[in-house]
Amino acid sequence: MAHQRRPEVRAADIRGLKYFKILGPLLDRLRDEGTQRDRAGNRQLFFDQYAGLLLLYFFNPIVTSLRGIQQASQLANVQQRLGCGRVSLGSLSEARGVFDAAALRPLIAELAQQALPVVVGKEAEALRGLTAVDGSLLPALPKMAWALWVDDQHRAAKMHVHFDVLRGVPVEVTLTEGNGSETAQLRATLRPGCLYVIDRGYADYRLFQDIIDVGSGFIGRLKSNAVWTVIEERPVSAAAQAAGVRSDRIVQLGGPHSGAVLQQPLRIVEVATGKTDARGQPEILLLVTNRLDLDAELIALGYRYRWAIELFFRWFKCILGCKRLLSTCPNGVTIQVYLGIIAGLLVSLWTGKKPTKRTWEMLQFYFCGLATAEELLDHIRKLDDHSVHQPA
Repeated sequence: MAHQRRPEVRAADIRGLKYFKILGPLLDRLRDEGTQRDRAGNRQLFFDQYAGLLLLYFFNPIVTSLRGIQQASQLANVQQRLGCGRVSLGSLSEARGVFDAAALRPLIAELAQQALPVVVGKEAEALRGLTAVDGSLLPALPKMAWALWVDDQHRAAKMHVHFDVLRGVPVEVTLTEGNGSETAQLRATLRPGCLYVIDRGYADYRLFQDIIDVGSGFIGRLKSNAVWTVIEERPVSAAAQAAGVRSDRIVQLGGPHSGAVLQQPLRIVEVATGKTDARGQPEILLLVTNRLDLDAELIALGYRYRWAIELFFRWFKCILGCKRLLSTCPNGVTIQVYLGIIAGLLVSLWTGKKPTKRTWEMLQFYFCGLATAEELLDHIRKLDDHSVHQPA
């Protein structure tokens, strides 16, 4: 079959630009980024305009490629709202290497700080600062030599995300090649006052101590071959048993050599998931934490909340559309990822809810003219409050 060209982007296809008005003060601070390299003063595309065009790509299903973004820049209403003129493909390609992606990180932090809690209650108060951390691969083209992963034909970038579970938003994102170390990225981005929830891929005793030293806590999963010396057996309450807790111990983790980096006892809580493993045996989680003060059932609950970051990755790649990379250079990919994060944060702030597939579709219907503003607002008003709840 002959390749069918996508229809050109028309003015009638682009709606909802009034939402971009609130981005003005946020994006304005990007204006000077990259201008220091333009000594002749000939720059026609600035970072705030480039960021606005990429956000237009995320919100409008009719804009599906770099060429679609270029076509949208020819429209008078887009130019008026974003303050830009017609942009060439060459300028869009150049922008990926001129503008520093790091300038977007403060914007992510600022928007995330405005997000309202989606989990409330006494358990949420006890788990204050709960931050799920994990990495996820973004498939890359074979020509992206920097994106080392399996081999020359299987390249990937990896996004490393800190996800605020209680507010339902990402708060820290870094990008590496597919083989980038997840523990190294977490170590480099540790902050005080967090309760990190991490999977067994982060079972690094030196990392555990680094988290404690920076003034944070953690709930992690140990590998089955971990060793420890029991210091104290704690009683398991009825509430803990109902949550699947089988034992609760204060231990000295590690053997003579591996445990030497840990400067204090830790706690191991064994939790039955109610599932079976590959051998048909009951699945038991070995959860390790430095939080000796939390009830054992809260340790189990905190780890269960780690699933929130997996749902975020699915939403980010499959619904938001970040499976397709618009750039082949590390900085350009990072800019796209950061602006994708910002797009998701904007949905949370506009609706007051966690971004969902249905709400994202309704926003896209509105932005491409299939839904009216009244229909969009009616959808938002009807959103139930199941995401704002007291955890069971």
